Amino acid sequence: MNDLVIFGTGGFAREVHQVVEDINKQAFTWRFRGFLDSEPARHGQELHGYPVLGGGEWLAAHPGVAVAVAIGSPAARWRVAESLGSPKWATLVHPRAWIGNRVALGEGVIVCAGTLVTTDLTIGRHVILNLDCTVGHDAQLGDFVTAAPSVNISGNVRVGPGCDLGTGSNVIQDVAIGGWSIVGAGAVVVRDLPANVTAVGIPARVISQRQEGWYRA
Repeated sequence: MNDLVIFGTGGFAREVHQVVEDINKQAFTWRFRGFLDSEPARHGQELHGYPVLGGGEWLAAHPGVAVAVAIGSPAARWRVAESLGSPKWATLVHPRAWIGNRVALGEGVIVCAGTLVTTDLTIGRHVILNLDCTVGHDAQLGDFVTAAPSVNISGNVRVGPGCDLGTGSNVIQDVAIGGWSIVGAGAVVVRDLPANVTAVGIPARVISQRQEGWYRA
């Protein structure tokens, strides 16, 4: 039995709390304590009947409590994780997700219901695979990647750290996406994309470029 808090108070944080409740229906794994938020105005409020306990300072004062960062934006999730240092990270996999035997999951990963992850692939730290995603053989997903609902990642794909793949987007086999790029909802990535770009459409085309390290701001 492990104590757990969720960092975040938005819609995805509430969805992740549901993941925790569904995990506990299968086997009582997590003793849920409440939510954390960096905004002091939220402290003391309730969410799903649990308190918003505080921010990073609360976690620092409770080093035995595991934390999951339930923030959809890769950049915001990275900033929160960096600010928290080295706590006990929780990896949460919904019982109705299917994860193959030869899959390496990094710490802090969140996998939602209906997602299928096949074989011989690596998923980095603090990756979010939202509802009904698929990840094919030999894929590599870097740290802090977000795959929104119904994203399909084919075999032998490389997704760099911090990429944000929009709802219903598709990445065909053997494609590489550079780190901290954004793929729009419904886009189809059929060729390699560089780092720090936004790409949209079918096939996906680059419409903007950001400076390296933009996510730190």
